[in-house]
Amino acid sequence: MKNIVITGPPGIGKTSICQKVIESLKSKDFKVGGMLSSEVREKGSRVGFKILNISTNQEGWLAHINQKVGPQVSKYRVILEDIEKIGTKAIEKAIEEADVILIDELGPMELYCDSFKETAQRAFDSNKPVLATIHYRSTHPFIKNIKERKDVELILIDLENREKLPEEIFKKLLRNLKK
Repeated sequence: MKNIVITGPPGIGKTSICQKVIESLKSKDFKVGGMLSSEVREKGSRVGFKILNISTNQEGWLAHINQKVGPQVSKYRVILEDIEKIGTKAIEKAIEEADVILIDELGPMELYCDSFKETAQRAFDSNKPVLATIHYRSTHPFIKNIKERKDVELILIDLENREKLPEEIFKKLLRNLKK
């Protein structure tokens, strides 16, 4: 399978696994592009989510509790401008320049941005391997379509497999890159 999509409950380590796989790929001189998402906590409470273009280190907000405008997901408001400016652009650049495309995450917040969905679709349709994370319980048609692709291996992270997954995913991507 060219594309690897990982999922699991919140906090199980999807982003951490992606970061370890990125480090392994870069240590073998492969260029990885795309975006990472991370939660932001203040005084022990989650206040939002940031997004990072891993090629340029440009950072922005995916969503925040104090955001006044934008689509609402739970207690957060989505910041579409940053998804477009950072997330979408990071994936576009990865399609053009990287060996492996990272999309962390395909979730309810990101899917409010049409250009993000279109660019993510282009990444999966490209000849480059994609490593992506998806929201655990999403029933969105876009996510369902990604899960059902013939070139996608869906991996569920749990407490038993999360320590060995970075190495396993790295090896799978390495096999794809050597083809």
